[in-house]
Amino acid sequence: MCPGCGRPQPACDCAARARATQRGDGKARVSRETQRRGGKTVTVVRGLALDETALAELAKRLRRACGAGGTLKDGVVEVQGDHVERVVTWLQQQGHAALRAGG
Repeated sequence: MCPGCGRPQPACDCAARARATQRGDGKARVSRETQRRGGKTVTVVRGLALDETALAELAKRLRRACGAGGTLKDGVVEVQGDHVERVVTWLQQQGHAALRAGG
């Protein structure tokens, strides 16, 4: 049995899921969204080429830098509120290639 997913070893797909989480190209695209959120504004960061644990740590530090809540879903960092400029600046200071996406 696999300790990660609990499936038998031949049916385990943990390695494939670990590779899939690094689907970013290394360029962080930061945008503002309100769709499917009841009208609330959320700053979204996509495209970071980090593994799941590094991305979770970066999301935590980013939320702290913005002074807002947020979450990490499917490799996408969401920060509550309109913090696009602050997020782009913070990511560039941390050494990531960050771009503003959208309007």
